[in-house]
Amino acid sequence: MSNALIVIDVQNDFCPGGALAVPEGDQIVPGINALIAEFDTVVLTQDWHPAGHSSFASSHNGKSAYELIDMPYGPQVLWPDHCVQGSNGAALHVDLNVTRANMIIRKGMNPEIDSYSAFFENDQKTPTGLHGYLKGLGVSELTMVGLATDFCVQFSALDAARLGFNVNLRQGLCRAIDLDGSLATAEKAMDDAGISRI
Repeated sequence: MSNALIVIDVQNDFCPGGALAVPEGDQIVPGINALIAEFDTVVLTQDWHPAGHSSFASSHNGKSAYELIDMPYGPQVLWPDHCVQGSNGAALHVDLNVTRANMIIRKGMNPEIDSYSAFFENDQKTPTGLHGYLKGLGVSELTMVGLATDFCVQFSALDAARLGFNVNLRQGLCRAIDLDGSLATAEKAMDDAGISRI
């Protein structure tokens, strides 16, 4: 059984000092680097939004960050501008070991659809290509780490489970935003999907 490590969005904007900082987001980097050495297949994901993305609160008159709006594909949290293509905030954390990465998946590039998951945009239909890549390598089990537990990590883990992968979440190597109880909701959803939280 081939096992791959998926490292979700360990980027400057999600670390302390960033535009959408996850508390202690930078503290998981040394542990992730140690874990990378244990895997033959390592995939990194990177939020990569064009300026003016529809998920940014600044793109909606009269709306504030963290408000919920309805988009054609469903409910969408509005975020501060973050991970804008080519910006320092969108860069992977400088201490993250990227040399062992087999692939970097960039997501959220469509200005009209946000993309939390490493596998699909938020319409749950548009694929990133990661599923086919992993299947082509014969990968059947995934270990997931990164930022943030209750959004991009959760969506990636749930999609992976739905696609038939065995999914392990290394909780100590993730950090959450925890927006209005979103962490507890995410943990329950992952438990219900049979995802192992280690």
